[in-house]
Amino acid sequence: PACQNEVIVTRIRCTRCECEVIGEFQPTIFNRLSPENLTFVETFVRLRGNVKEMTRELRVPYSTIRNHLDDVIAELGFATGTHPEVEDLSVASQQEVLDRLESGEISVEDAAEELKRINKERSIS
Repeated sequence: PACQNEVIVTRIRCTRCECEVIGEFQPTIFNRLSPENLTFVETFVRLRGNVKEMTRELRVPYSTIRNHLDDVIAELGFATGTHPEVEDLSVASQQEVLDRLESGEISVEDAAEELKRINKERSIS
């Protein structure tokens, strides 16, 4: 509700047979999620948390999956560490390069150069 207080579900109804159950039911933590984030979580669970498979299925880079997961974590009320460490950023960047190489967007030579640049930036930080 507008007051941001917890809610209690008091009635559930079958859309097919119209049967109703009245009582007090506690919503789960996942009821807090937007439809988009709930779909993301369903995909994440179905793929057993395999982010590489998610990048393939959703056709988005690793960093997009990672950011979306951070959004879900925040929406559920957990701390996300909104300022990822340099190591996390470098791993995400490396994964993006490898994903682009695998999809044929860049050549092996270009991938090698980008990976060298990422590693150099990481060693400076």
